[in-house]
Parts: sequence; C-alpha cells; structure tokens
Amino acid sequence: ADCRYTCHQECRSLIQLECRQPGQCQSQLSPESTVLPPRSQNVTQAAEEEKPKPPTIQEIKQKIEKYNAKVTNCLLMKLNDDGTYTGFIKVHLKLRRPVTVPAGIRPPSIYDALKEVNLADMTAKRTSFYLPLDAIKQLHISSTTTVSEVIQGLLKKFMVVDNPQKFALFKEMRKDGQVLFQKLPLTECPLYLRLLAGPDTDVLSFVLKENETGEVEWDAFSIPELQNFLMILDKEEKDKIQQVQRKYEKFKQRLQQTLKEARGKPG
Repeated sequence: ADCRYTCHQECRSLIQLECRQPGQCQSQLSPESTVLPPRSQNVTQAAEEEKPKPPTIQEIKQKIEKYNAKVTNCLLMKLNDDGTYTGFIKVHLKLRRPVTVPAGIRPPSIYDALKEVNLADMTAKRTSFYLPLDAIKQLHISSTTTVSEVIQGLLKKFMVVDNPQKFALFKEMRKDGQVLFQKLPLTECPLYLRLLAGPDTDVLSFVLKENETGEVEWDAFSIPELQNFLMILDKEEKDKIQQVQRKYEKFKQRLQQTLKEARGKPG
C-alpha cells in the first residue's frame, strides 16, 4: 500500500521488504491490485520459437551434396544413417607463446594412434618450444564434435600437455577486404560451420590461438612456464627497443648527411 510493490502471486512468499511499519506491506500485499497472475509462458514460448530449428536429415543431405559439388579434392563430407555426418576441417595454429611437451619422447606412430597410447604419460620431464607459426593441421571430425574436443584433439596430436583452457578456437572470415576473428564457444560444432560456409577456406577458416579473453586460469601454469613467459616478454621488449634505436639512428645519419651536403650552399 505504501511502496506500491508489485509481484507475481507465485513469488509472493519469497518477497521480503523493509517496511516503514513492520508488517504493513505483508498485510497489504494481498489485494489483487498488487499481485499479478502467475507468469505467462508466452515469453518462454516466444524465445523457444525464435531459436532456429535444427535442420532435417533431408536438408542436411542437400547441403552436403551442394558442399561436395564444390570440393576440388577428396575431402568430402559423408552423411550417416542416423543423420550425423563426418568431414574434414583445417586448423591454422597461430600460437605466439611456447607450448609444453614431454622431453625425450618420439613422435606418436600409427600404432600408438590406433591404440590411443598417450606417450606423454611415459615421462614426467617437460620442455617448451615454439610450434611453427601458422602451421596447419587437418582433422577428420563428426558433426557432433565440439570446439572443446577439437582443441583437445589438436593438443593430443602435437603431444602438448598444457591446460586446454589456455587455448581458444576462432573462426576467421574475410569480408570487404578485412579479416575478422570471432572466438567460438566450447559447445559449438565446427563441422556444421564448415558445411554452411562451403569448402572455400578464404570464406571461413579455423584458427587456434592463445585464450586472451581473461578466462585463462593462471594457476594452471607452472612456475617454469611463467618464468619462461617473463623471459620472452623481456626479449621482445629488448628487440623492440633495438628496432626503435636503429630507426632513429638511420634518421639521425640522414639528417647529418643532409646538413653536411648543405654546408656552403645558400639558405
């Protein structure tokens, strides 16, 4: 009656107000003018209706046929009887920081891959190195494979033992001469994005980068890794200082040369 507080009838028992007079609002909360009927389900239903419906098997089949018609290599998509499908995606690795791998371990063989042998568990020794910039890895995945599983699969193939949360998968798109990056949620399915965009990697490509959004759990890094990052930052800083010094040293030499040539010449 005093503050004109309005609530749903089903929420009434949960309301606690600091009334000017104890018990006033609770006693005045009963009139129908201050209590709305139970919340309508229209809002929820409208939200559900706005969600795009998953494509039917027939629609998926048509999209796959259209996709395969544009493929210039043998990397085709295949539709399964249950409506899922498999295909290939290429992931560009653009990692600027070193990764941690087991020390003294040979690369995994086909036998290891088939037996799912984890060679990283065979030794506790670790070492860090830089992956080749813009290396490309091709993966054969399913339509149900998520971004999280793609990241874990890439790390496993390169025997990287770092926490997967340190990395993120981005989709790279080119539009109007600009390159746009968008981070993909962990539950996204990359193969469906590949199907919609077509096989042309100039239209859409996938990139693995460091997770720079503040979601990295720094506790997952070991002390040697953190110290290594500091060393890298220190080296990059020194390189940048040397570049600036060389730039202005050349500029200084040109000025001195110009002044020397201008001596004795009129104004």
